[in-house]
Amino acid sequence: MIRNSCLLLFFFLSVLYFPAAQQGNHPYVIRGEVFVDLEPIYAGHVDSEYPLDMQTAGRRALEEAAMFYSGMIYGWSFSYTPGERARRIEENLEINSAGQIQFGDTRMKVTDTKVSDMQLRVWTDYHLSGMQQSRFQMRTSGMTRNAQGVGYSPSYIEEYPGWLVHKKSALEDAVRSALRAMLRGSEKNRPKEVTGFISLASFPRFFIDSGRWSASARFRVQITEIIPFASY
Repeated sequence: MIRNSCLLLFFFLSVLYFPAAQQGNHPYVIRGEVFVDLEPIYAGHVDSEYPLDMQTAGRRALEEAAMFYSGMIYGWSFSYTPGERARRIEENLEINSAGQIQFGDTRMKVTDTKVSDMQLRVWTDYHLSGMQQSRFQMRTSGMTRNAQGVGYSPSYIEEYPGWLVHKKSALEDAVRSALRAMLRGSEKNRPKEVTGFISLASFPRFFIDSGRWSASARFRVQITEIIPFASY
């Protein structure tokens, strides 16, 4: 029964929602896999659509994939202030998306679906346009640093904001964690502020830790400015 449902879902997603992108002009393709819980309960909150039918789970998988492809192709500009207890400076991160892949983008193509352990697994390919390919190559070449981190969504929430908001908060916290670890390893003196661009190197992996979403992610970082304390 599950296998038949998965085959129907694959046909539905790949034909109705995401027809194959035109190949030949821009053959550059990136790909990734997402997992969707069919019985979602997060931070003590039962999801409003619990349990998920296959069509709802498939839609969620593609919305999530669109968010990750946005992070890989466009990334985020950031301004990061490392925290320091001695000077009573709080750690702070401000990020802004440099571009978005929208749900329903025909450059995304479903290549495989599978249900295992009450999770829907969906593989997709994304065919980059010429402009996207140039931006992607700019984000992955030159003075680029590698970084990785694990981030967490809030451990307690009064009102459930929605599954995608929850995952997004965990991913943004992973950005903060990755920047902190990278700078600690490369900068002899703690900077006042660091600005630049950061993008996903691949799709992140999510898992549940004490009832909250956790994201483990790898990033590519381009630093535009490091402001030392001596500048003030």
